[in-house]
Amino acid sequence: MLTPLTGRSVIVTGASKGIGRGIALRFGEVGAKVLVVSRKLAEAEAVAAEIVAAGGSASGFAADVAKAADTKAMAAKAVELHGGIDILCANAGIFPTVPLSEMTEEDYAAVMDTNLKGTFLSVAACLPAMKQKRGGRIILTSSITGPITGVPFMTHYAASKAGQLGFMRAAALELAPWRITVNAVLPGNIATEGLLGLGAEHVAKMEASVPLKRLGHVFDIANAAIYFASDEASYVTAQSIVVDGGQILPEGGLMAPELE
Repeated sequence: MLTPLTGRSVIVTGASKGIGRGIALRFGEVGAKVLVVSRKLAEAEAVAAEIVAAGGSASGFAADVAKAADTKAMAAKAVELHGGIDILCANAGIFPTVPLSEMTEEDYAAVMDTNLKGTFLSVAACLPAMKQKRGGRIILTSSITGPITGVPFMTHYAASKAGQLGFMRAAALELAPWRITVNAVLPGNIATEGLLGLGAEHVAKMEASVPLKRLGHVFDIANAAIYFASDEASYVTAQSIVVDGGQILPEGGLMAPELE
């Protein structure tokens, strides 16, 4: 059993839906004080209300992680509400699809600004508070796409997610003297609103490609984040956990035979 995170101050970006919402809810369940961050305040406050209704502690905050002023305001709000920052879950990300031959500079920049620059700005904004406490946990939501696998029409997304891991390794070295760890979760296909919205046929195809024959749940990702945030992970830094039901494993598409 992991040491409880009761009273820890945690920021979760991109937390109004999908994986981010799942991460925020789980941190609320384990007793952390959660700042739920989204570009839309009403959506952030709705998730915070869910946490409070379940007996937890949470507040909503509006911020665009691609803007330095917003991330600084986000960090300041967490310090104001919770007395500091213990954990940052840099989860905010976008994943549009555009063929490389049609991709514009604006398409590429939009993804990089949110996914990669947004990671940098979120981390940078939280560092003063973490350094003051001489400790902290930074958890990035990366992806199997980019670091391990590739998906057509997502070259900008893949580049941003691979870039997060390079950032993670260098940042982990710089921040180790302050006992701040930096780790990443690499999700596979997770049952989020976006994926489920692609229709039953697409979902069935995705499930068939996973050895465990199901999509992941947002809490599968959240549980990995909880581990990285725990006292038990205090000696773990610059590491990534793949949470994909075995999706990246089959060689040449070969799967285990079905049980009779």
